[in-house]
Amino acid sequence: MAEVYTAYRFYESTAENMFVLWAQVLPVRCDWQLEDGIITQCGPGYETRLTCQRWQTTWPNGSDPSTATSSYFAEQLGLRIGGVTEFEEIQYSSASFGFGSQSAPNQSLTAFEVKAIFNEGHTIAFVNTALLILLASTFMVCLLGLTVMRGDAGRLVLNPLQRMLRIVVRYAENPLSQTIQDKGRRKSRHSSYTSEISDEKSIGGSDDEGNKEQLGSYETVQLINAIAKIADLLRKCWGVAGAGIISTNLARTKDGKTVVFNPTVPGKRVYALFGFVAINDFSKQLRVLDRDVMILINDVARVVHDEVYRWALGDSGQCNKNLGAAFLMVFRIGDFTEVHDKKKKATEVVFNSQMKKNVRLRKRKSSRQGSRGSINRFDIGGKEMDTLQLASLPGIQGFADRALLAFLKSFAGINRDVKLQAWKKDFRLGAGVGAFSVSVIYGMDAGWAVEGAVGSEYKIDATYLSPHVNMASRMMSAAKQYGVTILLSKAVEELLSKPARAKLRHLDTVYVKGSNLKQPIYTYDARFEGVDFFLFERSPEQADSEADAYTANIWDVDQDLLSMRQHVDEKFMKLHKRGVEQYLEGKWKDAIETLQAADNRMIETVLEEGYIDYDDNAFGDEIFNRKSENEEVNRLQNDFGDGACKCLIHFMESQSALPPDDWNGVRHLTSK
Repeated sequence: MAEVYTAYRFYESTAENMFVLWAQVLPVRCDWQLEDGIITQCGPGYETRLTCQRWQTTWPNGSDPSTATSSYFAEQLGLRIGGVTEFEEIQYSSASFGFGSQSAPNQSLTAFEVKAIFNEGHTIAFVNTALLILLASTFMVCLLGLTVMRGDAGRLVLNPLQRMLRIVVRYAENPLSQTIQDKGRRKSRHSSYTSEISDEKSIGGSDDEGNKEQLGSYETVQLINAIAKIADLLRKCWGVAGAGIISTNLARTKDGKTVVFNPTVPGKRVYALFGFVAINDFSKQLRVLDRDVMILINDVARVVHDEVYRWALGDSGQCNKNLGAAFLMVFRIGDFTEVHDKKKKATEVVFNSQMKKNVRLRKRKSSRQGSRGSINRFDIGGKEMDTLQLASLPGIQGFADRALLAFLKSFAGINRDVKLQAWKKDFRLGAGVGAFSVSVIYGMDAGWAVEGAVGSEYKIDATYLSPHVNMASRMMSAAKQYGVTILLSKAVEELLSKPARAKLRHLDTVYVKGSNLKQPIYTYDARFEGVDFFLFERSPEQADSEADAYTANIWDVDQDLLSMRQHVDEKFMKLHKRGVEQYLEGKWKDAIETLQAADNRMIETVLEEGYIDYDDNAFGDEIFNRKSENEEVNRLQNDFGDGACKCLIHFMESQSALPPDDWNGVRHLTSK
């Protein structure tokens, strides 16, 4: 046999670059061979042996073979123990011997033991790098998948649910907040809803393809829209008076539990300006229009509601009741506690600032005035709170101005709206020649009311119960008696700014039917005859900007306000004021003459300014003759004269121009 030596080699390169650190190949003795280390080849029997050379094994560095392990090399070469691996395998080979017959030579198996030690550091480093890359890739894929899933979950589930909760919470806090379904200023200024509900595109798409691709969002979109519509219906159906009912039933208790639904909650006392708007000659319109009268009512309501929402301060202007031909509009100042608390804080601020500046002056005055000159700034409560003067509230003038502007702007809008003007051509109303015009009358009062629900478990109506609500209704009815567009009570007049009060006329002092309260009544002259309100038409955005930029000088510069008062001049105002003073003082004969002169002055102004087509040669001075029997003259006098003057003249003449013996400047209105 050829001599075989153990193969090992130390590379010149470093140990880290070696792949094979040590290897050897040795023959293996058979089980029956002697244990003296002599490897023999055997024939068919044991008696014949050929002595072979003993194999001498040489180990690295002369070390013991038992130490030729992976740990030895790892320790000697400074490698990681886990990076050095052992390989061991026995290889078998067959050989033919010359013993026996030539036809069947003897066969023998020779075994060789192969051992090797490898440096797997390179492989481990490569595998670790690959595993790190694989792990990072897996992490990124999982992260991307989770992000996509989180986005879908947020878009399709979480965000819609959060929107739903925000809707409920917002309506629990303020049921009067507006929705995205509202248009114009309500979407930008009140939005209060505005922003919380995104449009359908952001949730599930608005087109059919988008909904097909994102079917999961369809249900949430429907839920959001359903909640928004329900809340919007509650607000619109129950109005401002039902806000407390909605808020109370949607709110949660301190422990997080939802209260039991109870619409018949106790009422609460509030302060507000109350206004009624009614359509003139509604009974005739109902009779001739039949079911189409609903279209006319809604056309009027659309304009009135829009202007009230636009011009009222914040969310204060709301329509509470639709009473067929009339609407109850409420400009809510606040509930009893809220108003008094705010007034108390404002009073304390004013007194604290003035106290530091005027302490010496007040001491000098107190010595002369005694107790009458002292003011207790903390004496706001108890009975004094019950007699709160609304005029003392900070900012009330702007609040009241905007409420009155809401009505006056709605008057201009009604006479400018295309749909309402189209009713002139309706043959049932105006015989198709434009003889009919939609006209409305207004009444306003200010004060307190009990806000709450009236009814039973079967039907609930949210409303206001108060003498001031009744007074506003009486003002609206009396407006028709006085031939004016709007009547204001003394309570409203006191709240207006000085520029607004300068435009008002004191018409009379009366006891309205059902009341023993002495009530001075005022009007703001508003007329549509001879006025083309289309010349001052504005886009909704422009109207919103004007409302937002309100200042007190609007009474002197606004085109709508100036045009509806163009039939009134300074001379008329002076004549009317003197005539009313004479009437209240009991000088009725003088009052009749003065008021007649004022009435003629208004007609003269209309004719001089050319607000109507009038043939001067046809009637001449007869148009100023109050006792004329010419029907056309009487029509012109009624249309373009002053109804308030005629009303007082008619009343005084019915009494033979002699005031009663107990006349105190107040008369009773005999009709509502």
